[in-house]
Amino acid sequence: MRVRSSEITPRSLYLRRREFLALGAAGAGALLLPRSGHAAAEAPHGRKLEGVKPGQPSTDEKKNSLEEITHYNNFYEFGTDKDDPARHASKLQTRPWTVKVEGECKSPKTFDVDDLLKFPLEERVYRLRCVEAWSMVIPWDGFPLAALLDKVQPTSRAKYVAFETAVQKENMPGVGGFGAIPFPYLEGLRIDEAMHPLTLLAVGIYGEELPKQDGAPIRLVVPWKYGFKSAKSLVRIRLQETQPPTTWSQYAGGSEYGFYANVNPDVDHPRWSQAKERRIGEFSRRKTLPFNGYADQVEKLYAGMDLRKFF
Repeated sequence: MRVRSSEITPRSLYLRRREFLALGAAGAGALLLPRSGHAAAEAPHGRKLEGVKPGQPSTDEKKNSLEEITHYNNFYEFGTDKDDPARHASKLQTRPWTVKVEGECKSPKTFDVDDLLKFPLEERVYRLRCVEAWSMVIPWDGFPLAALLDKVQPTSRAKYVAFETAVQKENMPGVGGFGAIPFPYLEGLRIDEAMHPLTLLAVGIYGEELPKQDGAPIRLVVPWKYGFKSAKSLVRIRLQETQPPTTWSQYAGGSEYGFYANVNPDVDHPRWSQAKERRIGEFSRRKTLPFNGYADQVEKLYAGMDLRKFF
């Protein structure tokens, strides 16, 4: 079944999005590529990253282009259209930048972004599946979140990891631009999810520093979960005993975007099917894979859980 354009975001956001008005007229083909014109300018080229090594696991699927990755994404701090991040994110100030890691740990620390770039970096080519039923394949450059958490020595009381992202009101036109989404953007994982080898802190794409519209200077990547779990432009990580609130659970009461958000083709969003997805750059829809194709690595994390209940 084709996903109607009016079903791929909360209705309060849909009413404000030119992107989806355009989709209503043009049909699903508009999802294939970024829109032309000023928003589809040459993809950005950032500073080269040094010493990036091939990492495993990585998919051998065709990677999306830098143009597609940087011009078709969600980053509501810069607006609600898919091309808003590309048009507005240049204003984001990424130096100086620190990430504070605190809470239930023996050695809380504040990391400067340049110190984070000194972690051993590797390329991980991951599938990205958006809850809106589109997908990409992205060559992230980064390091396991576990490597950072090991530096602060989580205590036995650290059951969850909470993430908070940047708010720069003067540089982010989406902050305060509408009342639908509360900022800062908040996300969370269980500690075992956070420490899993697949969970990445990305600092680059295609061997260059992370573009601003994709979450510079550092973002979370959790490839078996829907994309909204992979919080961008991180400034604070907190280890805690209780499950943290998340932006989408605050916004929709958890009815549409749950805490776990594992990719599951058998569990529909309340307003559209998750059985298939459209890979950006392709015409035909493809079947969505359980856990986005990473079931062999992560399914054991949820042994005994009713995965139809815990979206």
